[in-house]
Amino acid sequence: RHTLISSTLQAELRLMDRRREGADALEAIAACVRLRESALIYLQYEDRVWPVTMFPREMLYHSPRSLLLGGGRGMRGLKLVDIEPASVRPPGHWMHDRIASARSYHPLAPALWKLALQGPRAKLLSEIGGTAAYRVLRRLAGENLFIPGALGPAAERLRKETAPLRKIAAWPGMSLERASRMLNALYLSSNLIVSRTHHSARAGIFEWLLGRRPH
Repeated sequence: RHTLISSTLQAELRLMDRRREGADALEAIAACVRLRESALIYLQYEDRVWPVTMFPREMLYHSPRSLLLGGGRGMRGLKLVDIEPASVRPPGHWMHDRIASARSYHPLAPALWKLALQGPRAKLLSEIGGTAAYRVLRRLAGENLFIPGALGPAAERLRKETAPLRKIAAWPGMSLERASRMLNALYLSSNLIVSRTHHSARAGIFEWLLGRRPH
């Protein structure tokens, strides 16, 4: 098997280190998803290390325990320990060795959604941050995802209008952290349009700058 992860993923991890985000589990997972690269990710969860093998192309992950079973304060403290090449293969791979028991594979989409909403990262992922406005592609209804409180109405509103982060954070029941977590979750579920040129993206920056000026 490959003994090294790809140079592209290595470059992403080095960039995380330069931003002092080397232990950010969600950024590392997002890099794997964005690059569609399989990888074995070691996560520190409470007092144990949790090995999770990501298969973004198949939208599956391999783990002895479902990520959906984690919860509470433990998820907020989730940290990246290390990343290695995948040691198992996904179901249906043409090379049948190193395919694990079927019950140890789980759907990736619900896990990504939960990690974004309940995990350690409270700000936007670097890939979608900066001067930008956001729009939702499709309805969340029917996708079997947990959508607490104001997130459902906010996501539905984003299907009809494009808005920057600061504006979304000001909607009823929302905050800067809730809006950031929601946008991260939508991005990881391939349900977010990020526009750098939309007029509302620049308007959001101007409103923020004006709001910071002393009276």
